[in-house]
Amino acid sequence: MHHRIRIAAQIHPQHGDYPAMRDAVVRAEAVGYDIAYTWDHFFPLYGGGDTHLEAWSLLAGWAEATRTIELGPLVACNSYRNPNLLADMARTVDRISDGRVILGLGSGWFRRDYDEYGYEFGTAGSRLVALAENLPIVRRRLARLDPPPHRRMPILIAGVGERRTLRLVAEHADAWHASFPEQPSELAPKIDALQHWCETLGRDPTTIEWGLGVEPDDLDRFLDADAEAYVAMGFRQFTLGFNGPDWTVETGARWLAWRDERNRSLTVEPGVRGYGVSWTGYSTTCSRLPSRGDRS
Repeated sequence: MHHRIRIAAQIHPQHGDYPAMRDAVVRAEAVGYDIAYTWDHFFPLYGGGDTHLEAWSLLAGWAEATRTIELGPLVACNSYRNPNLLADMARTVDRISDGRVILGLGSGWFRRDYDEYGYEFGTAGSRLVALAENLPIVRRRLARLDPPPHRRMPILIAGVGERRTLRLVAEHADAWHASFPEQPSELAPKIDALQHWCETLGRDPTTIEWGLGVEPDDLDRFLDADAEAYVAMGFRQFTLGFNGPDWTVETGARWLAWRDERNRSLTVEPGVRGYGVSWTGYSTTCSRLPSRGDRS
């Protein structure tokens, strides 16, 4: 495993307005987070009320407000946008950010979004079929856009379904987000399934950056009790959740210090950022990426 540990801040786009969210992502960059994520919903997921902002518009603002931190949705819902349009939106934000977008994708699940915005909810199975159909379309559109993304845009897929979702991870993803687990044992069968699909498809599972999320009220316990176990399992990206209206990203300082200490003990090849090995050009040829210049 060549990935270094990376810490992301997921700034939940609810219970506050843009000026405070902008301030939160600027602070996240200043204190040293590797990535800033938002989520792709239209209404709050918890805490009541309807105060909420849309993901890609928010990411475009963050792209202007920051300089080094990577950005993306955790994750964009496949159902909400035509796949060609989604690729174009991601490419545009990538151009604004000078090549810092991670394209997170998922099949969707939040019923209220679908009902109030007029999308067909279908079933979990039909939504996964649609995601499988649209992933190649997204990749082809990214390869055709002019001007292109600044880099071969990493694709992250979220989910833990052993029969379908993890096959899509093995087939298409540079990164895997394995939900917000309560204990390490939950993910053991998911790792087995991902490794099975990688073997079936001829993919090296260590070319995928494995990540998971930590709930806002569980940051300290998780770091003290579980973080090392997940590292031993192969996870390298940890996403810390923060809610409005304050988005206290500074409370993740212990995680950032732990990352720095642990990375000194990990073997990382020179020049590798987060995605040490990746698919080339949206085909199925494997190649090392050059370093970039100076809830589902």
